[in-house]
Amino acid sequence: MRKAAVQVSPTDKMITVLIYVLFSLFACVCVYPFYSIIINTISANDISARGDVVFYPLHIHFQNYLDVFKIPGLGNAALISLGRTVIGTLLTVGASAFLGFMFSQEDMWGRRFWYRFTVITMFFNAGIIPWYLTMRSLHLTNNFLAYILPTIVAPFFIILVKTFVESTPKELQQAASIDGAGTMMIFFRIILPISKPILATVAIFTAVDQWNSFQDTLLLVTDSKLYTLQFILYNYINQASSLSTMVNLQNAGSTAIASLATEQTTTSIRMTVTIIVVAPILLVYPIFQRFFVKGIMIGAVKG
Repeated sequence: MRKAAVQVSPTDKMITVLIYVLFSLFACVCVYPFYSIIINTISANDISARGDVVFYPLHIHFQNYLDVFKIPGLGNAALISLGRTVIGTLLTVGASAFLGFMFSQEDMWGRRFWYRFTVITMFFNAGIIPWYLTMRSLHLTNNFLAYILPTIVAPFFIILVKTFVESTPKELQQAASIDGAGTMMIFFRIILPISKPILATVAIFTAVDQWNSFQDTLLLVTDSKLYTLQFILYNYINQASSLSTMVNLQNAGSTAIASLATEQTTTSIRMTVTIIVVAPILLVYPIFQRFFVKGIMIGAVKG
């Protein structure tokens, strides 16, 4: 039998159209800053410096990207950022998964104490100076491990995983326990496979935090070999004028044909480096998107 057509009133249609219009405008407001930076990086630099590039690129060229990659230290900083993001994300996800699982086990020794001891660190912070002194006493200044170790135990992510595990049927763990599976067997063979949505959520949060972090570099690192891409961006934005002069001198001494359209400016340096830093992490979202919504909803609401 054919279903009866649902009657939609004119008022409902108007509300639907209004909602689409409002959300479309909101999406444009969110996307336009990135779009504006991109079109300015591929437009003539003299026009971009005057602020005349607004809705579409003018006199397109890609020399900015070729010149920015000539800046010393950019490649090594990219490797450091990639390394801390990959290693830090894997360790944080692993620790969050295991601790979240263990805190959901009622037979864990001192479970309530250790769980509360972990969660309380979300609300109390000693401040930057005691944190720096602690890191220095642990010999984590000018040390790559300073990017990794302090972020492994993340209380918020542990809470998400714990809530997710508690929302799964307990019969799965009980059946495995009856069959002789121990705690580690249950964790690796049962909990991890069914926890992919929440672990993907933790992974994307952690990866974004690791990739965008620069304050730890600012406070703990003086060795240029350990500078991250975000810290390089921070320095380049503050020194964009001198960097543009340096790149222009390099081009003048090479076979490159210098012109007002391709001559580097403060604006071109800042915007091009911004795109190089931001673009990689933006590519992570489409990969984890299908897990993200499900994971954050299940992990946040116990059902």
